[in-house]
Amino acid sequence: MTSGSLNARRRERELAELAAGERVDVVVVGGGVTGAGIALDAASRGLSVALVEAHDLAFGTSRWSSKLVHGGLRYLAHGELGLAHESAVERGILMTRTAPHLTRAMPQLFPLYPGTSRLQERMVAAGLRAGDVLRRAARTPSSVLPRPRSIPAAEALALAPGLAPGGLRGGLLAYDGALVDDARLVVTLARTAASFGARILTRLSASSVSADRVTAVDGLSGSTVDIHARQVINATGVWAGTLTGAVRLRPSLGSHLVLAPGTVPMGTTSVNIGVPGETNRFVFLLPQPDCRVYLGLTDEPVSGPIPPVPTVPESDVDFLLSLASSVLARPLTRADVAGSYAGLRPLVEGGGRSADLSRKHAVLAGSDGLLTVVGGKLTTYRRMAEDAVDAAVRLAGLRAAPCRTARLPLLGAAPRPELSLVDASPRLVGRYGTEAPRVAALGELDAEFAAPVGPGTEITAAEVVWAVRNEGALDVEDVLERRTRLALVPADAEAAAARVAELVDKSLAGLLA
Repeated sequence: MTSGSLNARRRERELAELAAGERVDVVVVGGGVTGAGIALDAASRGLSVALVEAHDLAFGTSRWSSKLVHGGLRYLAHGELGLAHESAVERGILMTRTAPHLTRAMPQLFPLYPGTSRLQERMVAAGLRAGDVLRRAARTPSSVLPRPRSIPAAEALALAPGLAPGGLRGGLLAYDGALVDDARLVVTLARTAASFGARILTRLSASSVSADRVTAVDGLSGSTVDIHARQVINATGVWAGTLTGAVRLRPSLGSHLVLAPGTVPMGTTSVNIGVPGETNRFVFLLPQPDCRVYLGLTDEPVSGPIPPVPTVPESDVDFLLSLASSVLARPLTRADVAGSYAGLRPLVEGGGRSADLSRKHAVLAGSDGLLTVVGGKLTTYRRMAEDAVDAAVRLAGLRAAPCRTARLPLLGAAPRPELSLVDASPRLVGRYGTEAPRVAALGELDAEFAAPVGPGTEITAAEVVWAVRNEGALDVEDVLERRTRLALVPADAEAAAARVAELVDKSLAGLLA
C-alpha cells in the first residue's frame, strides 16, 4: 500500500503521469460517495484507478444528506424487502467493520400526541419491529443498535426536553445509524482508495467521455488532458445524464434547515414527526455532535437544468418550521434558522411521485460501452460500487481479485472498544478515528495550531493544516464547505474565513515549494 495522504503535490505528480499517456484499468468520473466507493473497490482488487472530479470530493449530493445510515425501514412500507435488507446489511457493515469511527447509533423518538391515532401507533410500532428483524438478519448486534421499545411520556420528555408536554402520552423509541459527517465519509473513502494506489484528481472537469477515454480540463492550469482507460465509469449522480443518453433521471430535492445550538433542547435523541396525510413519511429533528440540530427533510421533484449547488425553496422552510413546531414547546421561527442546505437525489425515472420512486441503484451500459451508475443512496454506496466494478471487469475483460470492501476498514477505523482508548479528544476521534493523535500532535508541536480558527467553534488550525496536507483540500472553500462543514452556518464560516485562508496558503506553499 502507498500513502493515504491526498494533497496538491501528489495531485500534480499523478496528473503528469496520466497526461504522459499512462493507461489505467478504470477511470471513475465523479467524486461523490459512489465514485469514491468505486475507486476503493477497484483499487483494492488490484486494478489501476484514476478518479476525476470537476470540483472537490463530496461537492454534490453526498454532502447534503441527513447524515443518517438508514436501515431500510421506509422501503419495507413500499414492499421493497430486498432493498430494505440490503440497506440493513450495508448499515451494519459501516457501523461494525468499515467505519465505526465515523458512525454512531442515533436514538429515534416517535412522540405520540392526540393527533396520532391508535392505528397509526400500531403501524409505526409494527414497522419498527420489522426493522429490528432486519437488524438481526443483518447480524448487527443490539449493543450497536438497541431494540425498539415503547416509553412513557416522562421518559420521552427526558430524552427530548424540547417537546410540548401537553397531550403527550408517550413515544416509540428506536435506533438507526448516523454519520458524524457525510463529506468526511467520502474523503476517507478517497484517501483509503489512494492508499491502494488510486489517483484521486479533483478540479479536473470531464469535457468528453467514452468507454475508454476521458478528456478533461484542469481547473488549476487550464490545460486539457486525455486519460486513457480500459473502462470508464460514469458516477456523477444527478449529472449523469449530461455525459450519456443511456439514462433518464428524475431528481428529487431534499431540504434541511440548520438550527443553532440551544434553539431546541434535544439531548442526543432525534424526533420523528409524521407528515400529515402520509403513512410512511417523517420530518426529523436530528441533533448533531456539535450541538446543532438539523431539521429535514423534504422530497420534491425538480425539473430543468441541475444547479451546481441547490438552494432551499422558501416553501420548504415554511413547511419544515411549521411541522416541527407542531410538537415543540416553543414554536420555531425563521429567526431560529442559522443555515440551510439542499441536496438532489439521482432517482431513476419512473411513474408516480418522487417520494414513491425506488431508491434501487442501476448499473447501465450504453451502446458505446460507457458504464453509468445511478440511483441508490448513501447507505448502500459500497454495494453500488461492488456492482459497478463487477460490471467493469466483465465488460472490459479485466483481471481482478474478488470484492473485499465488506471487510476492509477505512483509514482511521478500529473496533469501538479500541476507539475509546485512542489518546485524543472524543471530538477528534469521532472525525479522524485512530488518526486523531496525529492531528492533535500538530497542535502540540506548534501552539498556534492548537487554537480554534474562529469564535464559537472547536475546529482548530491543526485540522485545517491536516486537511491541506492529507485530505486533498486545495483552497479555502474546500476547508470551510467540506472538510470542517463550518459553511453550514454562514456566520461561522465568515468568522473563520480569514484565519483559514492564511493557514491554507501557508500549507500549500510548503507542499509545492
